[in-house]
Amino acid sequence: MEPYYLIFSTLGAAIMAVIVIFIRLKSQLKPVTAKKIVLPPLFMSTGFLMFLYEPTHLHGIQIIESVALGILFSFLLIKTSKFERIDSHIYLKRSKMFVFILIGLLVVRILLRVVLGYSIEVETLAGMFFVMAFSMILPWRIAMLRSYKKIINQSNETKEIPSIHT
Repeated sequence: MEPYYLIFSTLGAAIMAVIVIFIRLKSQLKPVTAKKIVLPPLFMSTGFLMFLYEPTHLHGIQIIESVALGILFSFLLIKTSKFERIDSHIYLKRSKMFVFILIGLLVVRILLRVVLGYSIEVETLAGMFFVMAFSMILPWRIAMLRSYKKIINQSNETKEIPSIHT
């Protein structure tokens, strides 16, 4: 039964990843707000409740590995997430690399699942992947919020510049 579980769980993860890619691409057509940047990691943080279930508990080294990998992956997302002002709105610039990075992350996740799935329990692996995903999203969203605020502050400064002809 284990090979079927691996196939179906991998297929399910791939389908969810494709849905996320389409949602991300569609969301780039709408203006960004601070709330839209901050809320996803906040909502995702409820996933830490999974660790109330004892089989998902992680050892220190597993936490360190997951966080390190998540932070490493976050750099790719940070580098490809740039904002632009169009009229009075701020949009996330489309990056051709963004889709490839998300697909690459999916492939890495699937490969890790296949390789580690035989030596680490499914529940522990789920916990590790959650910590990795959260460790990837949190720095990315913090960097996005800083960039967003920088653009907001720049536009406020240009509005406040007094006219020379008074």
